[in-house]
Amino acid sequence: MEMLHAFFVAPFQEMWEFPLFLAEVVINGLLTGVMYSLVALGFVLIFKASGVFNFAQGVMVLFAALTLVGLMEKGVPVWLALILTMVVMVALAFAVERFMLRPLVNQEHIILFMATIGLTYFLEGFGETLWGSNVKPLDVGIPSASFDFHGLLLNEFDLFAAGIGAALVAGLAIFFHKTPVGRALRAVADDHQAAMSVGIPLRTIWIIVWSVAGIVAMVAGIMWGAKSGVQFSLSLIALKALPVLILGGFTSVPGAIIGGLIIGVGEKVAEIYWGPLVGGAIENWFAYVLALVFLFFRPQGLFGERIIERV
Repeated sequence: MEMLHAFFVAPFQEMWEFPLFLAEVVINGLLTGVMYSLVALGFVLIFKASGVFNFAQGVMVLFAALTLVGLMEKGVPVWLALILTMVVMVALAFAVERFMLRPLVNQEHIILFMATIGLTYFLEGFGETLWGSNVKPLDVGIPSASFDFHGLLLNEFDLFAAGIGAALVAGLAIFFHKTPVGRALRAVADDHQAAMSVGIPLRTIWIIVWSVAGIVAMVAGIMWGAKSGVQFSLSLIALKALPVLILGGFTSVPGAIIGGLIIGVGEKVAEIYWGPLVGGAIENWFAYVLALVFLFFRPQGLFGERIIERV
C-alpha cells in the first residue's frame, strides 16, 4: 500500500505543493519538445510527398550542421556560411532525385525506404571525410543566458528555438494547404502515376520537397548543434523523433509540433517526479513507452489520416 501511495499519490501531492516548480518543468519540457519537433518536421515533409519514411533525415540534420560549422572553421562569415549550407542542402536534393529517386519511380515503398538507409550511411561517411569526426562547437550568435521571469527560470536559447519552430510550422502549413505546389505534393504522395498523368512534374516536386526538408534539417542541426555541439551522435536525435511522429501522425505538420510538445513535457515531468522512485533515467525511454501505449488506441496518430481498406 505504501508503495502504491509513493508511486501514484506522492508525485501529485508534490506538484500541488510546489506549483511554480511544476510550471518551470512544464515550460522547459515544452521548449525541449519544440526541438524534437524540428527534427520530426523533416520526416513529415518527405512522407507527405512520397509516402516513404526517410531514414536519412537524422543524418541530414548532422550533415547540414557539419557543413555549416566546417565552413565557419575555414573563416567564412556566419551569414555566408548559412547561405552556402542552404545551397548544399538544395544540391543534395537534386542529387537524391537524380541518382536515387528517379530510378525507383513506382517501386514499392520498402525499396525506397531501403534506399534512404543507404543514403544515411553515405552521408555519414561523406560528412566525416569532408569535415572530420571531432566534436565541434557551433556558435551562430544565438543568446543562451538564463533569466528569471516571475519566479520561473527560463533560457533565451530555448525561447529562440521555440520561436523558430513556430515560424516553420506556420510557414509549412500555409505552403502545404494554400499553394499549388503544396497540393501537388499531396497528390504525388497519393499516387505517383496518377499525379504524372494529370501533368504534375514528379521530378520537380521531389526536388522541392527534399530541398525544403534539407533546409528544415539545417535549422534543426543549428539548434541542436548550438545546444550540445556538432557530433556524430547528433544523428541519433532522429530516434527521438519517432515517438513524436507516432503521436502526431506521419502526415501532419501541426501534429509534429503537438507530438513534440507532448513528448517534451511528458519526459521532463516523468523524470522529475517519478524518476527518483525507479532509479532515474526515465527521460531516456519514457517517449518510446508512451508511443507504444499510444499505438494501441490511435495508431494513425492524433492528426494522422485514418486509412480504411476494403477487401
